[in-house]
Amino acid sequence: MATRKRSSQLPKIGKATAAIKSGPLPPYGIAIRQAIARGDSREMRSVATSARQYLSRVQSALDGLEKAIARNRS
Repeated sequence: MATRKRSSQLPKIGKATAAIKSGPLPPYGIAIRQAIARGDSREMRSVATSARQYLSRVQSALDGLEKAIARNRS
């Protein structure tokens, strides 16, 4: 029977311990194309909303990264 790894069993990366993260997958090309192919308007609207939210979070993270890069150049 499979068991969960305890935090002491996770691989060490420097001083930090690697964390296992899971959650919903972002909408990607295949999922979007499949929703279009199925032709379900409600599903397409839902996938579009999810994609917009995901892209907004990614853009926000990228903006923060670019600001940090700019600060480090100074």
